[in-house]
Amino acid sequence: MNGTPTFKGTPIRKGTSTPKGTPADNVIYEDVLPGGSHWSFTVNAGVKLRLIDVEGGGNAAMLAYNPANPLERLNLPDTLKCQHTFRLTSGHCLYSDMGRIFCSIVEDDLGWHDAASGTCNAESVHRKWGALSYQEARNDYHTNGRDCFLVELGKYGLGRRDFAANVNWFSRVDAAADGTMSFVSDHSVPGAGVTLRFEMPTLVVLHTCPHPLNPSPEYPRRPIGYQLSVADEVAEDDPCRVSREENGRGFMNNHLYALGA
Repeated sequence: MNGTPTFKGTPIRKGTSTPKGTPADNVIYEDVLPGGSHWSFTVNAGVKLRLIDVEGGGNAAMLAYNPANPLERLNLPDTLKCQHTFRLTSGHCLYSDMGRIFCSIVEDDLGWHDAASGTCNAESVHRKWGALSYQEARNDYHTNGRDCFLVELGKYGLGRRDFAANVNWFSRVDAAADGTMSFVSDHSVPGAGVTLRFEMPTLVVLHTCPHPLNPSPEYPRRPIGYQLSVADEVAEDDPCRVSREENGRGFMNNHLYALGA
C-alpha cells in the first residue's frame, strides 16, 4: 500500500466504539455511525472498509469520488451493466465513470445490496414519517439522505451538480416482471457485514438514513458500524479481478492510472 491510510487528513487511530459481534483482528480504526447520520473520509488504495449492520434492518448509502479529480465519480449503471447484474455482492467491483475501479467487494454476508433505488429526500421522509426538526428532537430529528449527502459533499467544494446514483448497503429491492420494485424488509440481520477493498484513492461519502422504499411505520434509525484495516496485495487470480473480463480491464485501467499519478 502506498503511504498511510488517511482519516480526514490524519493517520487512522483505533477508536473506542466497537461494532458488536464483529472480528477486530487487524483493525486500525473502528466506530459506529448512529442511524440518520452522515460521514465522509478519504482512503488510499489497499485499505479495507468493513460495514456492519449492528442491529439488523439498517441501510448505509454510499457515494464515491476521485479526490484528485472529483469529476470522476461512482457510476452504478456501468457497474451493473459490465458485470451483468442487478444486485451487488462479493466478487463485484464498483466502477467510476472513467472505467476505473474504486473498490472491490471481497466479503459479503448477505449476497444482495441495492444499487437501483437512490436515496430518500426531505419530501419523502416528511410524507412517510412526518417532519421532526433538530429544534424539536435534537439528534433524533428526521434526517434525509439527499441533505446528508449535500452536507458531506459541501466539505469538499461539491454540491447538487455532483450527485450520482448511490449504493444502499444492507438493503434489498426485488423487481417484478412489470418493473415494480418492492423492498424486502427482513433482508439484513444483526451483525451482517460487507467488506470493500479500495483499489484507488477514493473519497467515500456515507449516510445512514432510511432506504427510500422502506415501509416501516416509524422512522427507522439503525446504527452502522465500520472498521478500517489494511488489505493484502491483490493476487493475479483474485476473485474480483477474474470474475469478469471487464473487471480485468478495470484493474488494468487502475494500474495505468497509478503509473501516471
